[in-house]
Amino acid sequence: MSYPLYLSQAPSSLGDTVTIAVSKDGVKFSVAGEMGSGNMTLRQNSSVDTKEEEQVSIQMEEPVTLNFALRYLNFFTKATPLSSTVILNLSKDVPLVVEYRIEETGHIRFYLAPKIEDEQ
Repeated sequence: MSYPLYLSQAPSSLGDTVTIAVSKDGVKFSVAGEMGSGNMTLRQNSSVDTKEEEQVSIQMEEPVTLNFALRYLNFFTKATPLSSTVILNLSKDVPLVVEYRIEETGHIRFYLAPKIEDEQ
């Protein structure tokens, strides 16, 4: 998925965990807390009329839903000005990879393990 990462816009009072759910319908980001809840769904959008930096490309092998600490994802968003796109790679039971490709230089990758919730 290539899209600017704006998780830092989610107020910390909304919650400390973000749920990322990938399905055939798109990628849904959800946050819930004492003050309320919010969610945003990104759908495939790679038409010719769309600017490159606004395109959303989703490659999914199987649906997955994982929870991550919003605090650390907010740290990762500080690299957003370095690249016009961000690539999120996630699979069940492996860390999320947040990759910013920097033209003619290389890339920056951040890794974040999913939050493990108690099943009680």
